[in-house]
Amino acid sequence: MSLLSGWRAALRIARRDALRSKGRSALVVAMIALPVLGVTAADVTYRSSTPSKAEQLTAQLGSADALFSSAGIGPVEVEQMPNATNWGALDDSPAEPYAAAADADSAPVDVPGTLPEGARYITEQGVPATVTTRHGIITTDIVELRTADPLVRGKVELTKGSYPDGKDQVVATEHFLKSTGLHVGSRTTLRGPEQTYTITGSVELPADLWREALYADPGAVIAPWQAASDRDKKVVPPQVGDMTWLVEGPAGVGVPWSDVLTANKKGVLVLSRQVVLDPPPDSEIPRAAHAGQSFEPIELELSAALVTVIAMAVLEIVLLAGPAFAVGARRSRRQLGLVGTCGGDRSQVRAVVLAGGVVLGGVGATAGVAAGIGLTAAFRPLIESWSGIRFGALDIRPPELLAIAAIGLVTGVLAALAPAIVAGRQSVLESLTGRRGTRRSSRVLPLLGCVALVSGVAIAVLGGTSGDTAMIAGGSVVAELGLLACVPVIVGFLGRLGTRLPLSPRMALRDAARNRGRTAPAVAAVMAAVAGTMAIATYTTSVSAEHDYDYIPMLTPGTVALVLSDASGVDQLPLARAATERNLAVTGARADFGRVWAGSDCSVYFEKENDCGSLDMVKPKGESHRCPLQGAGAKKLAETLSADEHKRLMRSPACTDEYLDMSAFDTGSSKIVVGGAEVLTSYVRLDDPAAAEALAAGTPVLLNSAYAENGEVTLKAVHRYSDQDKKNRKPHPGKAEVTTDRLKVYVAPAKYAATPGIRMIMPQKTADRLGLHTAPYGSLYTVAHTPTDAETQAVSASFTQAGGRFYLQAEHGGAAREDVVLLILALFAGIVTLGAAAITTGLAKADAEADLTTLSAVGAPPRLRRTLSGFQCVVVALTGVLLGTVAGVVPAVALRLVDLSKAMEAMREQPMDSAYTPIVLPWETLGLLAVVVPVTAGLLAALFAGSRLTLTRRAG
Repeated sequence: MSLLSGWRAALRIARRDALRSKGRSALVVAMIALPVLGVTAADVTYRSSTPSKAEQLTAQLGSADALFSSAGIGPVEVEQMPNATNWGALDDSPAEPYAAAADADSAPVDVPGTLPEGARYITEQGVPATVTTRHGIITTDIVELRTADPLVRGKVELTKGSYPDGKDQVVATEHFLKSTGLHVGSRTTLRGPEQTYTITGSVELPADLWREALYADPGAVIAPWQAASDRDKKVVPPQVGDMTWLVEGPAGVGVPWSDVLTANKKGVLVLSRQVVLDPPPDSEIPRAAHAGQSFEPIELELSAALVTVIAMAVLEIVLLAGPAFAVGARRSRRQLGLVGTCGGDRSQVRAVVLAGGVVLGGVGATAGVAAGIGLTAAFRPLIESWSGIRFGALDIRPPELLAIAAIGLVTGVLAALAPAIVAGRQSVLESLTGRRGTRRSSRVLPLLGCVALVSGVAIAVLGGTSGDTAMIAGGSVVAELGLLACVPVIVGFLGRLGTRLPLSPRMALRDAARNRGRTAPAVAAVMAAVAGTMAIATYTTSVSAEHDYDYIPMLTPGTVALVLSDASGVDQLPLARAATERNLAVTGARADFGRVWAGSDCSVYFEKENDCGSLDMVKPKGESHRCPLQGAGAKKLAETLSADEHKRLMRSPACTDEYLDMSAFDTGSSKIVVGGAEVLTSYVRLDDPAAAEALAAGTPVLLNSAYAENGEVTLKAVHRYSDQDKKNRKPHPGKAEVTTDRLKVYVAPAKYAATPGIRMIMPQKTADRLGLHTAPYGSLYTVAHTPTDAETQAVSASFTQAGGRFYLQAEHGGAAREDVVLLILALFAGIVTLGAAAITTGLAKADAEADLTTLSAVGAPPRLRRTLSGFQCVVVALTGVLLGTVAGVVPAVALRLVDLSKAMEAMREQPMDSAYTPIVLPWETLGLLAVVVPVTAGLLAALFAGSRLTLTRRAG
């Protein structure tokens, strides 16, 4: 028999066997299709959500040919790169492209005069404005752009209603409508000129679905607003942005590079679709020649994380397919024995098993690709709303999908290789009688597995410290393979754990240990499903923890601040406080605070230089008061520090003051506020009776101990008064007086040095004693949750009614997108683990049908079959999850070591840069996978397992 005809027969046998055993074949196909589906969905989603160059241009230009804009330096000749992002004045140095702006002619640039002859254009210009909403008022952008013009298609799309057709009509983005509680047909009023507009439709920006803005026709907002301001000086004039021109070139010509160069001569920048998609050679780009740059496209490099994930995904496909073919070959051993009795040799027996891999692997790969595309299309709206970008179209790339399917097919065949070899070694008698025989477990394989596990971890860690992507990926795979080699020993150990357990779990554990050849591949399949997810989840959680550490809050979390923006609004402060307490979810007592200053108030007399006073806290000299990461010797010290040592220094009071230099609510450089014990308890969160008693006794509370020396702090005040400050200038004639006072203070523990916006709390009586000026400045509140859009808009409207001289500041915290990613990962891993556990348990159940028949024959109760199936599933799922967690942590740790190396390098260049690179386990994800998923899998297995079995009569 020729090789070709032999394989044809093997494929025919495999196809008929698959059709004969439809249930088992479906399980095998599902096992292969599951990872292929995930990889396909990820590929299509990534390609579709990444805009092409043409789609990026459409988001900027709509259907126009080009975008013309002034360079902002007058009618001065400029040079630009084809994408208009890099430009400079003709005689300017490439290193300082905007230096000519200071000396340029301030005359306006005639942009329409630079357009190609026969071109058509529309203008776009935005202005920030305050408008009314259903809840109150909101500050947003109003863009004057003729949205009904065909040139805007692709840039702004109508989703409901109609385009504006008149001076009193606007359209709103969907996100604006959702935030404000308005809808199509609502009316909104522009505060200031009090112009009212009707919202005629809702629009979306495909490239920015989260944009909040209103769109009106040119001349509908800015011109009437400016006219109202000219008539009434109380109306603040509009602060308009730069105007741009969307241009449609002559038919069939567009806007070529020659037109761009012509416009550059008059100080105009041009973003041309034609030029970007088909750029000229560098020899024709003056900017490239002068700046020594090139416009060649930049090729993206694969990151270490991406390469590692790809390697883990391929290994996952192999491991998920392995147990399917192992059990399938065992179920077909009688058929394989018949092949031997008909004269088939061992190679032909192996070919039949491998042909099963080809048939079922091909079907699984094809089904996985098709299902991946289908699921991506079905969940496309959800993905778009989550990412904030509308897909141009589903970007399906056949070569990539064929490669994914080929990987699924090839790995399916490779997974069938080991069962094929085992089947070829069996004698015909064993195959026909179904006897498995007994053999001792290999002692060499676990030893090799331990060596591979240790070596893989070492290689991955070494790759992490050296930044070698290949070593990380290779070491992670070797470590996981080593762990796989240890699975049979681990499974065998499970049998010893069930001695004192009830019957069903004891039988499940002993069955797993007795049938290691069946249990080990099932555990490996679940382990593979969990390992990749745990790697990503661990890395993502660690990065999220790093971002949380690096995030500098503007306020103490869980608080809001009502702050006076104009000193003349002090009398209306009670109204603003009442509005805040009425509209926000305030908890606890209000904490009022005030400003303190010396001389004339700099918030009022700031127009002239040195026309107001100052108040500063003097930091004592000495090593304990100076941050060693600043100044001379900082870099030398940084070279000797570990990441933990650097973290401790960064969190010390002396260094905290260096990077927390922003004032949360404009308390000045001194960060001194006037307040009482309420500020300590509600904002500082310092619940110390001694500190409250100190304030009551007139002793300031110092939050940053670096400014204290022997329990005292030094205040330097410059009592300088402006001639315009008639009230205070008269009793303080002459030159400015400089005073230095030493104050006894209560020094708070070091951790309170990081309190946002406050360095010291001064009692009113202390300020009066020092001759300082004070005034109420606002209030601090503890809130149950961060103010919602509706609450913020309601408060803003109330502030306007109270005089509008206040603002509300809230702490929104860092970005929470990582939490959403972790939730998605946990759900995905749970589904994959449930599927893998269910499929492998189903295969194990089919393989153990004889044992279940024996149970029924000896009178086992019907529920035993259900509970046994449930506990078998729990054993497989739980063991696989725990081993997968160990396997997944290895690449995550290695990747974090890469991040640590980069962070340490950056820290040694800039000692004040954080080098904190934590490794944090995703305990929520681990809890879901280790508890919820195995229990759910066990319950489902018990629910769907048949409790009764029809006894079969033994032949003969």
